[in-house]
Amino acid sequence: MRIIVHTGKGGVGKTSISAATALRCAEMGLRTIVISTDTAHSLADSLDLKIGPEPTAIADNLWAQEVDARYSMEKYWGRIQRYMVNALSTRGVQDIVAEEVTILPGLEEGAHLLWINRYAEENAYDVLIVDAAPTAETLRLLSLPDASRWWYQRIMSLMRGAGKILRPLSKPLIGADLPDMETLDSIDGLFNTLDRVRDLLADPEHSSLRLVINPERMVIKETQRTYTYLNLYGYAVDAVLCNRVIPEEVTDPYFSAWKQQQAENIAFIGEAFGQLPMLRAPLFSQEVGGFEGLRRLADALYGDTNPAAIMSREQSHRIEPDGGDGYYLIVNLPFAERGDLDLYRSADELTLRVGPYRRNIVLPYALWNLEIANARFEQSRLRIHFAQAQQPSRQNGKRSF
Repeated sequence: MRIIVHTGKGGVGKTSISAATALRCAEMGLRTIVISTDTAHSLADSLDLKIGPEPTAIADNLWAQEVDARYSMEKYWGRIQRYMVNALSTRGVQDIVAEEVTILPGLEEGAHLLWINRYAEENAYDVLIVDAAPTAETLRLLSLPDASRWWYQRIMSLMRGAGKILRPLSKPLIGADLPDMETLDSIDGLFNTLDRVRDLLADPEHSSLRLVINPERMVIKETQRTYTYLNLYGYAVDAVLCNRVIPEEVTDPYFSAWKQQQAENIAFIGEAFGQLPMLRAPLFSQEVGGFEGLRRLADALYGDTNPAAIMSREQSHRIEPDGGDGYYLIVNLPFAERGDLDLYRSADELTLRVGPYRRNIVLPYALWNLEIANARFEQSRLRIHFAQAQQPSRQNGKRSF
């Protein structure tokens, strides 16, 4: 099963693009399901159909679903949450407060990952299209397996290992029994499921993340940050989908300044995302909705190509730990020559000049306070080592090679 996740800043058109992509895949004969993981669901509005928390058949080869996070929470987290609510309630905490504070941070968003695992195991579909939440929520969702594993290993493992000794004493000490082994096993299963989904989404043969963007500088900068963190977590991005581009045939003087600004920003997208293919969709003269509108959008984006195909195997850049406190930033620069390279660093950004071209990379927070120890260009790759400064120096600066 191919998994395609559309993410980007809120309001850029992820839902419409997800629905259009799913419709095109279905009409090409692929069994396709599109799911919305955004709590502010609008997938049904885009399709102009009523759908619910379970898969709903809406056309030949096409199903749609707006995920009900509460249902998934109850299914996978309910047993341990009931135990924790009971323990807190006996300590005088009100039930409604206890229920809220016993939700593992990020798990409500993580409920969506559990559906992905289910569909991958059932293999009932050829393509799964995910209309993801805006970027901040998506990053929390994708980093959840790594972040939550820490919580589980330290808290739940303690309960499992000490359970036999402490269980007889738990009632008088904390006012509630320790969770039984069946409850602990259910939580173990939850985290194992999250790990499986993380591996599935990080496998470029199965999954692709696509960045939906508008040609606006603020949108581009946020999407750059998303791209950097997706690379940091090892998720493969295979395309940038640039939506709402003012068409050339629009000649009204009112739009001339907008068109010029968009042209400059589209050039900046090339700087920001390197060799990633950029697909474009125009700003339509009317709202995109319903099957006919979605077909027009799919035509503009994909033409006759298959949206489920892998669009690129290139990774513009990636970040790897150096085994100590530093990191390597590795940037692919095909066809570049050593003498063509200049590197300028500010606190949270790198700007590379490669001959007449530029690349702009937003750095993750972990690199902000690190210095560039060295930078080497080998086999069409620039390898930049970030490490703790040996002596005080300026963060800003330019390097040539």
